[in-house]
Amino acid sequence: MSAETHAGEGTGTHTRPPAHDAEGTAGGTGTPGAVSGGAPDATGTSYIANFRVWRGDIEGGGLEDFKVEVFEGEVVLDIVHRLQATQTPDLAVRWNCKAGKCGSCSAEINGRPRLLCMTRMSIFERSETITITPLRTFPVVRDLVTDVSFNYTKAREIPSFVPPADLGPGEYRMQQEDVGRSQEFRKCIECFLCQDVCHVVRDHEENKQAFAGPRFLMRVAELDMHPLDGAEESGLDRKSTAQEDHGLGYCNITKCCTEVCPEGIKITDNALIPLKERAADRKYDPIVWLGNKIRRRNGA
Repeated sequence: MSAETHAGEGTGTHTRPPAHDAEGTAGGTGTPGAVSGGAPDATGTSYIANFRVWRGDIEGGGLEDFKVEVFEGEVVLDIVHRLQATQTPDLAVRWNCKAGKCGSCSAEINGRPRLLCMTRMSIFERSETITITPLRTFPVVRDLVTDVSFNYTKAREIPSFVPPADLGPGEYRMQQEDVGRSQEFRKCIECFLCQDVCHVVRDHEENKQAFAGPRFLMRVAELDMHPLDGAEESGLDRKSTAQEDHGLGYCNITKCCTEVCPEGIKITDNALIPLKERAADRKYDPIVWLGNKIRRRNGA
């Protein structure tokens, strides 16, 4: 995930931000409560909005209140940039494309994981206080920037596509139906909102070592349903590894991941549930068990 971070970043183990309704303040150079200005609005439809933004670093932090001018058609990331320009220049936020395709500007807005660049100000009441906090599941680096390296570690643990042994480059052929099944999963922009909202790791830090999370279980499901993946022929059972190595059994299909996905991927219905069914068939179905037994005997 490419990223641009204003006001710098850090590394190491950091404190987790409080829930979005927590109180508190943190030191900074901004002027909480001051009204920030902006470019003149030709339509005359600007208004003053109340924002509450989490500020902090490795030592801890809290929420600061700001009043900021909002113009028609703006998104939350516009407001964060205006705060940087007028009130709190040291506010750290990660962003890049501002088009909902890089996944960089993930945060929690009023407690819900969202992309800052795809959350329009028009969905909020003008009198509403809008609270922005960093992703709760991951360690805070500074302000709205979190350390998401957990996800890159999990990505490296997923065995990659295994080319079929009997086909060479340029000889791969697939039915369009098979292409369509996995194409949905390839829309993922790796914003990690699904990883953040999943209560398996959001509320249980101790599960992170054993659980890959919905984004990477979706990757396992994509590879497992790929008609040309030669993993099984090479001795890799993706269904078993999903269960034993990547924590598929921890998922209880609450569909939280699907609800927050900005690309509209049906992670639970089209990836996790089918993968669970195939893993259960492989492990518990007596006919499948007998067939595997016979195949192993014949192979021996």
